[in-house]
Amino acid sequence: MATNSTLKNQIANKKQGNNSVGKAQGTTMKQLLASPAVMNRFEEVLGKRANQFTASILSLYNSEKMLQKAEPMSVISSAMIAATLDLPVDKNLGYAWIVPYGGKAQFQMGYKGYIQLALRTGQYRNINVIEVYEGELQSFNRLTEEIELDFDARASDKVIGYTGFFELINGFRKTVYWSKEEIEKHKKKFSKSDFGWKKDYDAMAKKTVIRNLLNKWGILSIDMQKSVVSDNKVGSSDVDHLGEADDNIIDGDYTEVDESQSAEDDSGQTDFDVNA
Repeated sequence: MATNSTLKNQIANKKQGNNSVGKAQGTTMKQLLASPAVMNRFEEVLGKRANQFTASILSLYNSEKMLQKAEPMSVISSAMIAATLDLPVDKNLGYAWIVPYGGKAQFQMGYKGYIQLALRTGQYRNINVIEVYEGELQSFNRLTEEIELDFDARASDKVIGYTGFFELINGFRKTVYWSKEEIEKHKKKFSKSDFGWKKDYDAMAKKTVIRNLLNKWGILSIDMQKSVVSDNKVGSSDVDHLGEADDNIIDGDYTEVDESQSAEDDSGQTDFDVNA
């Protein structure tokens, strides 16, 4: 049975072959990903796709200077969460990101990731989130959630807000609209790291809208519940990574948990615990 402690010790022993831990962390991301302890973990989750996934982690790491300043094992830990959700970490795809913050890397969902997980439930007929440009919004009733958009009336490339919509197979429909001002207010209140917002403001704004929409009104699978919990940790000082005292992000124990338990404790489908 592999635990966080044994996994940490195996990696620490590998590092002892180099004269300094700092040197090992700065030069051995490729070796860490290829180590049996780490590779076996990815293979448990991804099977034959493990090699391709770890190659994408290394490619991302080598292309992001800010990410190279983060602790290597926190990068691997964050990528492991993406692996359990079966989401690619390629930043150009927008499904999931690995974000550097405070010397550590942290997992962050993209809005496309939320849409992908929603579609996997088989409960959604339609789901989307889009920018609303100046001139397009004709009216929005907050009570009935009726929104009127005229795309032909677009007056400029200025984004004034974002709207999200979904329709379930059973016919239930939900629409929300967030003004640019509401997005900014949310960003200032909850975002402790500006990394994602600086990289792609529209993508982060869409994620804010779609996450709120699904979390309040949508049907959430176990994976979606875990993704919300994980994503809410980004930028917080209590986010842990592999090998620390609190194993909130990755649990190395390969145990099955009854699905009747809460989402925070469930690891039956992914073999990972992402605790609130």
